[in-house]
Amino acid sequence: MTKAELEGLLNRQKTAFQMDPPGLERRMDSLKKLSDIIENNKERLIEAVNKDFGLRAREETLFLEIFPLQDEIRHAMKNLRSWMKRRKVNGAWFLLPSSAYYQFQPLGAVGIMGAWNYQVLLSLSPLVDAIAAGNHAIIKPSELAPRSAEVLQEIINSSFPEKYIHCVTGGAELARDFSALPFDHLFFTGSTRIGKKVMAAAAPNLTPVTLELGGKSPAIIHHSYPVKLAAKRIMAGKLFNCGQTCVAPDYVIMPASLNEEFEKHVKASVEKFYPDMNKNQQFSSIISSDHFKRLQGLLKDAEENGAKIVTLGPADDPYKRFMAPRLVFEVSHEMQLMQEEIFGPVLPVLNLETMEEAVEYVNDNPRPLALYYFDEKKKRINWLLRNTLSGGVTINDTVYHLAQHNLPFGGVGASGMGHYHGYDGFQTFSKKRAVMHQRRLAASDFLHPPFTDLKKKLIHVLGNLTKV
Repeated sequence: MTKAELEGLLNRQKTAFQMDPPGLERRMDSLKKLSDIIENNKERLIEAVNKDFGLRAREETLFLEIFPLQDEIRHAMKNLRSWMKRRKVNGAWFLLPSSAYYQFQPLGAVGIMGAWNYQVLLSLSPLVDAIAAGNHAIIKPSELAPRSAEVLQEIINSSFPEKYIHCVTGGAELARDFSALPFDHLFFTGSTRIGKKVMAAAAPNLTPVTLELGGKSPAIIHHSYPVKLAAKRIMAGKLFNCGQTCVAPDYVIMPASLNEEFEKHVKASVEKFYPDMNKNQQFSSIISSDHFKRLQGLLKDAEENGAKIVTLGPADDPYKRFMAPRLVFEVSHEMQLMQEEIFGPVLPVLNLETMEEAVEYVNDNPRPLALYYFDEKKKRINWLLRNTLSGGVTINDTVYHLAQHNLPFGGVGASGMGHYHGYDGFQTFSKKRAVMHQRRLAASDFLHPPFTDLKKKLIHVLGNLTKV
């Protein structure tokens, strides 16, 4: 699709929106239709994702993409009437007898740019929020997962009018043109590097953006916490989709005295999760040869700089893009795998002896999308929450905070800006519009010019009454 064709599509959507903004009934019907589309094409989507990766377990796509997406639609439909309600607020006393309220109104025509690692979820989850908020939308799935992008394009475009919801596919050039369109809001999921380019492309139009990026999400283990349980939960979150998850634990911080026990329990967990790892058809492949080579380069750099690498499975297979999990000990901050988001089955272990040292290290680096802390002591947990900043936090587990519909999901700083999921997603794609309703007789009429002596005295009295 050319740039001119994209512009024409957006203009048609904007015109259609202005003529008939979706109300409650159309929004509910569209959410139900989207749910039906996903259910009716579930097996096609699962197979397309599997082909994109070379291997992705059916159960993993169901558990990590299809089920959360359907549950998000269910949650939106259950709560949409309440979300749309006008909400009264207390008016300013000096503007009595006016009343004040706010209401959420749709923005117009929005753009959504999905991500390859969870193509179905990360393309359609923002669409759920956009539909619930009453917008028209154009979706652009990631070209790095072309088979799932093609299926999404077919099922969306055959089910919704072009002027309402439409899906476009294409490579980097189309992505550049897409992000430069004058959307009423642009939602992007992907890397921090590309996020900067998307934001720069949107800036000339002053298009507001939500950026769901990534970062190095730490898992901090307090020495008092059961290492076996921490190891199991960290590796479960780490190895979903072979580590190609934006909120996967990127590295572990713990005292050196826990290394031996942690390694033992990590090995046991991996063996339990993925017996016959390279044969059981449940351990995902790396998305592309380029990404496979990048991960191998991170390991090579770490080993050349003194790291100890523990392989937790059979030999890698570049042809199948199979990569066994690794633990990496004796790491330093200068190593490449401690400088960039790993996005693979490689888990560095950074040995810091105290909680204060761990928090200082996290705070000295770009703010992560997620932070995981393993401890039972409420006082220490609260101290860590006060003294760190991240997109989200899970205590004594990993990843699952993003599945909480009543919690916002989003990054901070280099890991992103803005939120979505549930009510927060509805707000992201809405204008929270302020409305004041003044009465025929109003005290504010006495404050109009000219400022007579009486009015000056009145203003003086008001000034005294409003002092803290």
